[in-house]
Amino acid sequence: MKQIKAIAHNINTPILGCVTFKKKNIFNRKNHIYVCKGKTTRPSGFLTVITDMVIDTNQSYVNGIEDFNVFNEGDIISISPLGEIIFHYEYASKHNAVFVTERCNHRCIMCPQPPVAEEKDKTGFNLKLISLFDKNTHSIGITGGEPTIIGDSLFDIIHQIKKKCPNASIDMLSNGVKFANWEYAARMARCNLKDFQIDIPLFSDIADEHNRIVGAKTFYKTVQGIYNLARLNQRIGIRIVIHKQTYKRLPQLADYIYHNFPFVYQVAFLQMETTGLANKNLKDLWIDPFDYNKQLEEAIMLLNDRGIPVYIYNAQLCVLPKQLRKFAMQSITDWKEGFLSECNECKLRNKCAGVFTTNGSHISKYIRKIKCTESCTEC
Repeated sequence: MKQIKAIAHNINTPILGCVTFKKKNIFNRKNHIYVCKGKTTRPSGFLTVITDMVIDTNQSYVNGIEDFNVFNEGDIISISPLGEIIFHYEYASKHNAVFVTERCNHRCIMCPQPPVAEEKDKTGFNLKLISLFDKNTHSIGITGGEPTIIGDSLFDIIHQIKKKCPNASIDMLSNGVKFANWEYAARMARCNLKDFQIDIPLFSDIADEHNRIVGAKTFYKTVQGIYNLARLNQRIGIRIVIHKQTYKRLPQLADYIYHNFPFVYQVAFLQMETTGLANKNLKDLWIDPFDYNKQLEEAIMLLNDRGIPVYIYNAQLCVLPKQLRKFAMQSITDWKEGFLSECNECKLRNKCAGVFTTNGSHISKYIRKIKCTESCTEC
């Protein structure tokens, strides 16, 4: 999530609220944080005020913001007593998600968000957060950690989303292990969501290899979870993060998926984000994405030719073989997405995912400007 630093005054407990630049009716201010410039007085009724001035008041306010353009009407932010501002929901973003827990029953060697052993329950906070979402929100993710770790509270989160944003599509990232329990899988199905997908990572067609990568002996529980969800008519996607330890068997994994899970809604191959545990294990994981194009192409075409929808996430179009570009999606979260100077005049920039700004120097050395149109046979 995007974060910025400010100076908090008279804030003793974290504040969660909707950003507004409008003074609003006094009765509609209680869930809003007023953002204004040049104000030396604080309007009453708001949770707090963000300003560029010093206010002579005993009430809370925030200043020290360098760039007010980071805020948009309808964003939902929290402000800590130390002045840390976290953007939990961005009105203009297509990548809003509810982060339900930092705990996980896996410890994947390339996880960009390392799990914690203990944490304060986030359910109450998340229910409040969702209540502030715009009712016309188009799509919402549910992520962690492992969302099913919070047990029945996950269904409270889902019902709150369904109530507040009835037309939103919901995409949940889960390792699928909990769904090996039939009753839990059935409870998920009984939520009766009309546009809901569970994306489950699978890293090898060999059980021991998958287990080694996720740090747990759960391959067959994940497989059983997929089958249970399929029997309950739930929409399932499979995700494959590509790195040095997975790329060689991508074609075999694609063949395994086709023969064992032909019912899946989609399969996505992901370029790796090199933060968290991925950064810690980088020497064992990093490979230039250009160097696995052969295996990726074979896997993609195997699935595509057999009628399974397939996508590539987080990849740069110039690095991919031309025949694979149509499968690439603009998938990097807004605040992590960046482009190099080489991209400035590229003909395909507006269609490209860009690079993870969090990856630092760990990006393909084959990134280049594409000068011609897509119909050109040389680019």
